[in-house]
Amino acid sequence: MTDLEDLTAFLNRLADAASDSILPHFRTRPRVDNKSHGTFDPVTAADRAAEAAMRRLITETYPDHGIIGEEFGSERADAEYVWVIDPIDGTRAFITGLPVWGTLIGLTHRGRPVAGMMAQPFTGERYAGDCRRAWYSGPGTPRELSVRPCGTLSRAALFTTTPAMFTGADRKAYERVENAVQLARYGCDCYAYCMVAAGHADVVIEAGLQPYDIVALIPIVTGAGGRVTDWQGNSAAAGGRVIATGDHHLHDQVLARLTTPE
Repeated sequence: MTDLEDLTAFLNRLADAASDSILPHFRTRPRVDNKSHGTFDPVTAADRAAEAAMRRLITETYPDHGIIGEEFGSERADAEYVWVIDPIDGTRAFITGLPVWGTLIGLTHRGRPVAGMMAQPFTGERYAGDCRRAWYSGPGTPRELSVRPCGTLSRAALFTTTPAMFTGADRKAYERVENAVQLARYGCDCYAYCMVAAGHADVVIEAGLQPYDIVALIPIVTGAGGRVTDWQGNSAAAGGRVIATGDHHLHDQVLARLTTPE
């Protein structure tokens, strides 16, 4: 798994397999099931079919590798290499016809994220990275991704999926950051991280994430020059409360506001 060209080709094969399973269902008013007995946690046949297709391809190509997926759980999660996949990150957007969802494909080596791709089948966009560099392919010109400088919160554009994901002290901490930024936008799921990597936005703050929500995105943001941590400044690979920023100085400011009440 050290050959970047081979790895990129396989990421694209997985994205193609997911796309073939998902696109026939998009904007067709698919049946929606609720995985949760409490809050609404939607899943569709497209989610299940895409994950199953990617799992088959991984097992056929790399039988010794592990897999962690949102819909079908874990296999060989203690393997040296583990694929961490979310067939449709942003199922709420998917079922309401919005194209701000994506297929997340991540790879860890001994628990550390080393490669990832966010593929959006409807728009044909793909964002990928290996922690050292990040790149885009799709409409327009293929290009290297690079974060933009943003040294102060007052000039920053902030994303979160929804402020409703924060409760109690976390909600107050998040609001300390949102109240300081120039612009806040909601509802973009994985797309938000790719916009930071591409230099169009500056901060993403989330909570309650699972590994399959974030592992694929870490190599993209860091490969573009950004930083991804939990709210204590440690690895975000396990999910939970996550911060992603383009500018490292800005990251320190966000951490300070999240952890230090005014």
